[in-house]
Amino acid sequence: MQDQHHELIEALNATPEILQGLLSKVTLEQARSAKGGDENWSVGEVICHLRDAEEISLGRVKTVRDQDCPRIARYDQEVLARERNYREDDPHAALEAFADFRKQHTAVLSGLSAEDWDRSGEFEAFGKMTISAHTIHKLYHDSVHCAQIARQLLAVKPTK
Repeated sequence: MQDQHHELIEALNATPEILQGLLSKVTLEQARSAKGGDENWSVGEVICHLRDAEEISLGRVKTVRDQDCPRIARYDQEVLARERNYREDDPHAALEAFADFRKQHTAVLSGLSAEDWDRSGEFEAFGKMTISAHTIHKLYHDSVHCAQIARQLLAVKPTK
């Protein structure tokens, strides 16, 4: 029998490896210069965004797990990018932090019962959302940004 929750967790665990592969030979200069996407963020800025979105998601999942239908406020990613100075941050350090937050996140998910996956919160940005739906949204978010990073890096001149 298919275990959808296990598959979701395994897919979440794959993202840090994908990002490590994409960034394995990328210099700091390349990560800061390869820009694109709706926000026109550099690869480094996208990695910082993923790190912070993961930290926030970890907190949200714990809140929904621990409270009955909590209200989950939206956050402004542009404000966060300015406050945390994504442009100057080290993308490799941000990737390590992302991987750590993701490990914590998947540990929380691994400890959920089948009923817990159906617990929901009222997300200001999305409406009522279960932990399961939130996890699927995280996978969507991961894939969109991994593709964005891959496209941006294709446009960068390789180092010699």
